[in-house]
Amino acid sequence: METDITELNRVLAAAAEAAPVLAETTPAQRAQWLHGAADALDAAGSELVPLAAEETQLRESPRLQGELKRTTFQLRLFAEVLADGEFLRAAIDHADPGWPMGPRPDIRRTAVPLGPALVFAASNFPFAFSVAGGDVASALAAGCPVVLKAHPGHPKLSARTGAVVREALVTTGAPAGIFDVIFGVNAGVTALKDPRIAAASFTGSVPGGRALFDIATSRPTPIPFYGELGSVNPVVVMPGAVKARGAEVAKGYVDSFTLGTGQFCTKPGLLFLPKEHGLEDVLREAAQAVSGQPMLNDRIAAGYQDGVARLRGQPGVTVLTGPEASGDLFEPTLLTGRAEDFLLADEVLGSECFGPVSIVVTYAGQAELLKVLDRLEPGLTATVHAEASEVEDVRVLLPALTRLAGRLLWNDWPTGVTVSWAQQHGGPFPATTAPTTTSVGTAAIERFLRPVAWQGFPDALLPPPVQEVNPWHVPRRVDGRRS
Repeated sequence: METDITELNRVLAAAAEAAPVLAETTPAQRAQWLHGAADALDAAGSELVPLAAEETQLRESPRLQGELKRTTFQLRLFAEVLADGEFLRAAIDHADPGWPMGPRPDIRRTAVPLGPALVFAASNFPFAFSVAGGDVASALAAGCPVVLKAHPGHPKLSARTGAVVREALVTTGAPAGIFDVIFGVNAGVTALKDPRIAAASFTGSVPGGRALFDIATSRPTPIPFYGELGSVNPVVVMPGAVKARGAEVAKGYVDSFTLGTGQFCTKPGLLFLPKEHGLEDVLREAAQAVSGQPMLNDRIAAGYQDGVARLRGQPGVTVLTGPEASGDLFEPTLLTGRAEDFLLADEVLGSECFGPVSIVVTYAGQAELLKVLDRLEPGLTATVHAEASEVEDVRVLLPALTRLAGRLLWNDWPTGVTVSWAQQHGGPFPATTAPTTTSVGTAAIERFLRPVAWQGFPDALLPPPVQEVNPWHVPRRVDGRRS
């Protein structure tokens, strides 16, 4: 399925036409649109969930029902963000002739929408990171029209979800060009190069995301590109945790790296255990108890098989458990090796392999552990399992772990990324192309806004957030003080 150039130009022209209209809307209007879209998706669930199951191999209805619930929840949460008003970062500095830096003019600052946003949908979450996912919700909340490039892994679901969302938005008063769906690699690349697109976001592989990032930044007018790419999400287990609850940690780790057949961006790909941990049998039995599951599609399955073969072929790596793949079902593969061997092949062993495989790396002491952590590529998460008595030992590791990730976890597992006000889903490259941002949580709206300051303007020409009477009643900083 490929959107032809005539239809693509229509979609882009409609988005460009809608952009100035959206920029003049109130947060309350946009909140109403988001609620309308969420209600429509809930009502269409009995139609959309079977489509998702048909196209993605995710035949577990509870998984898809839960994902649809997450999708509508985040739409409604961004409506709360709009009602809160903090996202506008409104600030007023009144004229002050006695300002220590010299007479200060009247300056007022707030955020405005970037303009039409191009969103590349993901494959592994057909609802929550796809047509009506978090990138779409945050861009619409910011006041940006959205052109959604559908993922080829679920085209029928994408088309139908897009129709539901578009109809709901327009029915609740949004302009016609606020949202549309396009299909095909060529259409996506053409749209990314088009001057009418002001920002883009992506969730997927490092090679794909990097290629799109390079296009976005090499345009005659570069645009922000928010790519969420690869991550190995290391887990460090301290000796005290092994002694106190080693079996529990081992089983939790297996549950985490096999969740969703290992097709989560937060899957823990590396487990660091102290030498002579004695958990081999527990790890093996836990992994062997997980039944084989299908991958999302043939392309992902082929990439996984190639990745596992590459990992298994590295010197010093042994197979704890993991039969050769047979048919369409994939059982977990668990590999193990020493830290010293890992350091000899860290570029291979420290790279993401998307699927149900993970590596146990044994370390001799804190110095060796730090040496390995310093060689890891950054990712989305880093986890520590430790006892209260080991706090000072963990403190020594924190600078290395903070360098590696945007979210740090204590005695927990990285799979499962809640949508909330404090959430951070991002990290240094290659985890993301924009490490100062998040793609999950309410702060995601900031990606699609830019600050503007108005100096000396009459009140009648100022945007409502910084008018003297504060007609939208948003939180503001006035002359340095919160109001």
